[in-house]
Amino acid sequence: MSIDYYDRNSAAFFARTAHADLGAAQTRFLTHIPKGGSILEAGCGSGRDALAFARAGYSVTAFDGSAKMAELARAHTGLAVLHKRFEEVEWADAFDGIWSCACLLHVPRSELRGAMARLARALKPGGAWFMSFKYGDSERLARERHFTDMNEMLLAAAIADVDLSVADLWISDDDRSERRGEKWTNAIAHKR
Repeated sequence: MSIDYYDRNSAAFFARTAHADLGAAQTRFLTHIPKGGSILEAGCGSGRDALAFARAGYSVTAFDGSAKMAELARAHTGLAVLHKRFEEVEWADAFDGIWSCACLLHVPRSELRGAMARLARALKPGGAWFMSFKYGDSERLARERHFTDMNEMLLAAAIADVDLSVADLWISDDDRSERRGEKWTNAIAHKR
C-alpha cells in the first residue's frame, strides 16, 4: 500500500523531501562510521541522504521499494540506486553503517522484526544503524500510507530484539513547515 503511494506520488514526494536539511542527524550518525566507510541507505526516497554521504567521501549503496522513487534517486544522485524491498535484503556483514530515515515506519509491526533482522545482518560487527519513526505507539493508516509509530520504549525494545544495542536515542521535531508539531523518534544502534 505505502509503496503504491510512492509510485503514484513520486514527483511530488521528491519535491517535498529532496532538499530537506537532515545535516544534524547525518553528522550525529557519521561520528559512528569510519571515514570513507560503507553505508547502506535503506528506503532512500529521493536519495538526498545517500548523495550527502557520497559527497562526504563514503561508499554508498542505496535502495528503495518504490521503482519510481529509485528512478528519481538515481537521476538525482548519479548512484546506482537499487529497486529492492526490505524482504529482499540479503547482504551479510557488508556495511559499516545503515541509514534508514523515515522508511521502516511503513512496515507493519507484525513484519518489522523480520525487516530489522535482515538489515541488522547486513551490518558489519560494530557497525552503526540510524533509524527514525514518527513518535507514538500506534499502527495506523494516514494519507494513503501505513505507519508504525514508535516511542522511546518501543524502539529500544525493537532494537534489542534484533540483538543490537542502543548507542543514542532522541526525539526531534519535524522541520517541514506543513508538519509543525510532529515529533520523530530517532536512534543509532550498534551491532554487537
